[in-house]
Amino acid sequence: MSNMAILKALERMGYKGDMTGHGFRALATSTLKERLGFRHEVVDRQMAHATKDKLESAYDRTKYFDERKAMMQQWADYIDAVAAQAILAGEVR
Repeated sequence: MSNMAILKALERMGYKGDMTGHGFRALATSTLKERLGFRHEVVDRQMAHATKDKLESAYDRTKYFDERKAMMQQWADYIDAVAAQAILAGEVR
């Protein structure tokens, strides 16, 4: 999905100027590392970040699939819990 498609969807939902596609990536990265305790390497692979070190990228082809699968399930559970709290508090737009 393109960044423009995400921006248009956010605009239609009333979040224009409040959130961007890259904002979601930053939110997810920070939360996965700080709040849920996942390793930098695992989060970066999930975000499809390229390794800046050419030597490392040539030799390190680790995908971390099992950790990423567990991480994404915990992320989904976290989002569900945050959404449930917002609904209970009447904070949903």
